[in-house]
Amino acid sequence: MKASKIGMPVVALFVVILGNWVVSQSFPPMGHGMADSVGSPALPYTGSVSCRKCHEKFYQLWAPSHHGLAMQPYTVDLALNKLSPQTEEIVVGDFRYRVDITGETGWVIERGPEGEKKYWIDHVMGGKNVYYFLTSLDRGRLQTLPVAYDVNKKEWFDMAASGVRHVPGQTDEPIHWKDWQYTFNTACYGCHVSQVSTNYDLKTDTYNTVWKEPGINCETCHGPADEHIRVCEAAPKGTVPKDLKITRGGRDFSKEQNNATCSTCHAKAVVLTDTFQPGDRFFDHFGLVTLENSDYYPDGRDLGENYTYTSWLMSPCVKSGKLDCLHCHTSSGRYKFKSEDKANQACMPCHKEKIDNPTEHTHHKADSPGNRCISCHMPMTEFARMHRSDHSMLPPTPAATIAFKSPNACNACHKDKTPQWADETVRIWRKRDYQAAVLHRAGLIDSARKRDWNKLTEMLDYMTSKDRDVIFATSLLRLVPASEDSRVVPALLRAIKDPSPLMRAAAATALQTIPTKESVQARIEATGDGYRLVRVRAAASLAGYRNIALTEADKGKVEAANKEYLASVLSRQDQWESHYNLGNYYLDRGDMQQAVASYETALKMEPRAVLAMVNEAMAYARMGESQKVNETLQKALKVAPDNAAANFNMGLLKAEENNLIAAEKHLRAAFKADPQMAQAAYNLSVILSKDRLDEAVDFCRNAAEIRPDQPRYAYTLAFFRQQKGDLAGAADVLDGLIAKYPAHADAYVLLGGIYEKQGRKAEAEAVYSKGLAVEGLPDRHRIRMKVRLEALKGTSPDVQEK
Repeated sequence: MKASKIGMPVVALFVVILGNWVVSQSFPPMGHGMADSVGSPALPYTGSVSCRKCHEKFYQLWAPSHHGLAMQPYTVDLALNKLSPQTEEIVVGDFRYRVDITGETGWVIERGPEGEKKYWIDHVMGGKNVYYFLTSLDRGRLQTLPVAYDVNKKEWFDMAASGVRHVPGQTDEPIHWKDWQYTFNTACYGCHVSQVSTNYDLKTDTYNTVWKEPGINCETCHGPADEHIRVCEAAPKGTVPKDLKITRGGRDFSKEQNNATCSTCHAKAVVLTDTFQPGDRFFDHFGLVTLENSDYYPDGRDLGENYTYTSWLMSPCVKSGKLDCLHCHTSSGRYKFKSEDKANQACMPCHKEKIDNPTEHTHHKADSPGNRCISCHMPMTEFARMHRSDHSMLPPTPAATIAFKSPNACNACHKDKTPQWADETVRIWRKRDYQAAVLHRAGLIDSARKRDWNKLTEMLDYMTSKDRDVIFATSLLRLVPASEDSRVVPALLRAIKDPSPLMRAAAATALQTIPTKESVQARIEATGDGYRLVRVRAAASLAGYRNIALTEADKGKVEAANKEYLASVLSRQDQWESHYNLGNYYLDRGDMQQAVASYETALKMEPRAVLAMVNEAMAYARMGESQKVNETLQKALKVAPDNAAANFNMGLLKAEENNLIAAEKHLRAAFKADPQMAQAAYNLSVILSKDRLDEAVDFCRNAAEIRPDQPRYAYTLAFFRQQKGDLAGAADVLDGLIAKYPAHADAYVLLGGIYEKQGRKAEAEAVYSKGLAVEGLPDRHRIRMKVRLEALKGTSPDVQEK
């Protein structure tokens, strides 16, 4: 689509949000499963009971653990021993909810405008901080009920309201309890039951979910036990087979393998496959959300629920290669150092000098909570009534609280004190300004999120520095392409060869919009990367590049990576994001019919998916179906009236239809929603230039300041200022434009004409002469400048116009 041609030639691109990997990750941990169901008999899994005969001690440790009870059937015993009666009804909108746990069966009773309805409690999830309750709904769905139980406060609460993200500058509302985010089969199953198959049928939109047993069983971490049992039973009495045919985790695995095994549940991840086995590498099966997501504060502290692994990778202890999850936790999830006399032993042997004399390091009394390592380095915060420890293990940074409102360990205990007090205190205790590095990189993240590119050079320097933190660097790598600054490209080309697969994958995605030969070749090479995450991101990034000349070796790599990419997209067919991303794939490849079909599937699953609507409108636009473009964008704006992309595209559509009043309205709305959307400001300036030149100049100035790398914006600003009669201002803009883009032919012609109007003959001659000295200018511009130069000199030009 193009904007109307008003006053100046304008080409405006229809905004498409492509390569935006929507996270297929659950909201706060909630439910799992189907009653009386079992795993597939074809799988070599035997269940935890089979382990008990030889491993009774470990079985007894595991069975009552939070892993073992990650999900369990609702029982009378559980209600009597773990729950307390509800004292007040919970009000959610027009509905009131009360829990009845007095009989053999548990019920949640809903009273609303249409009367009373009862929901049977099938299963119970969690229990460390919160119990969530599941009920069976239609089409095989297990749904998280709207009331949950706070284990610590012993009270019932509104489950969905507890999950509201309080992101600064954004409004958030609770998700309805019947929405897919709270459907166990869609969002929660992988981390609450073992050896599960959702058996989702896309055609009927139904589940027939089965699992081996509830909770996280032995085989989840140790692998299938069938062969293990066989060889052990066959071994002579009193002997142990050399090959136990099972994974022993801490004994057999590297620290990275142990961490990866735990992180399949303890990560805010993007799912690539459903085939992870203990010992596999994390980035062969998952991507990872980093600080581009507003569920994190800019310094990396948790705001929403983030499942540990992102912050864990920021830990200096983890980076050292000396720490894995099993150092502090048992395989059943218990913390090994709960007793007071062992509280600091978790940090041995690496920090012996501090453990032997803790008060000197902590400045807290020996018997106080502040004298424990984890109090300062792993402070506890809360979200959705769930307590979680900060696994970055970084020291307290109260200066970040002052700058970014993020939590810090000092004020978590000293609630009566201010962050300023805490900042002054730690600066007295520590002469080295250890907070400076955190503040620096958090400041870069904060600016990038706000699309403030004044620090772009620092961002690019940090991404490629030797001591960069991979989480912060990846976050910046995902954020800086929005600047559309040419300086980003060399950094992306370096990043796609970075040692970190997370960085390489992010670079492959970001290079999608860079159609240079070097960029394409870098992504072709990345399709042969050793990590699946990098290969699928490279394949997705190349989807829109057809008819690339490939060697036979490259052709094989690209085709294989493309198959892996499609398999990863379809690994979760019950999630709308999968079909949204599939639609983007077809849109890139020019298959508009398939793109529309995929977007429609996504919208059936999630009718509020504005991204799918915006891109479906793009597909219709390429098919020339303006009416459907209009209808689709209207739907998007009904769901999200302030959405910048939907308003911008509607503005362009109305401009094409010559409905300039509507075009102006939507472009204004787009720029209000996203003050960094230079395209909206620019196209708005074009519309306004017809009869409101002062406003046109202001909006065009905004566009030029936001995107100084777009010479068209600066040139148009000069043109408008010249029309307004501000010849001096126009000349200043053009001088700067020529200095930055010496081959911009139109700038020479317009500037020379301005100098002529001002009677500045010598300056006009100099501008035309300078322009004529530039190689490669189009003949029409060269002829025009030569004609004007000869006219100024009073001679006849010896040229023939073409």
